[in-house]
Amino acid sequence: MLTKEDVTVQIIEAKKNAGLTWDSIASSIEMSPVFTHSACMGMNAFPADKAAALVKLLGLPDEAISVLEESPTKVWEQAVPTDPCIYRFYEIVGVYGPTLKALIHEEFGDGIMSAIDFEMSVKRVENPKGDRVKIEMSGKYLQYNAW
Repeated sequence: MLTKEDVTVQIIEAKKNAGLTWDSIASSIEMSPVFTHSACMGMNAFPADKAAALVKLLGLPDEAISVLEESPTKVWEQAVPTDPCIYRFYEIVGVYGPTLKALIHEEFGDGIMSAIDFEMSVKRVENPKGDRVKIEMSGKYLQYNAW
């Protein structure tokens, strides 16, 4: 029986062997690269039709379809990430998290931005001082309910 970890390893191997990018995989199954990668890494569940399309594209065993459709258990292996790229996001939230919260509350009221009804994109922006990484996030506003 395949696990999410098994399927993730198969996906990475198939991607590498085929010389594909996350963008090309996502385009082939008509999904965003952000969600495609996250689901391939086991952090989100694919809709049935997208799981089947991915399995076909990468030549994975049919058993992988049901694994890709499973709801994930999201577990981080460490409290503070040590990968430099991931750590910078941790640092950004540490430094700017209270500011983002204050500005969201000021604009919308007491609530949060959904990470379920959520979209994100990553783009390269050319800049004479060095190319920049542009990350756009959009999540549905969810107001806290008073009891």
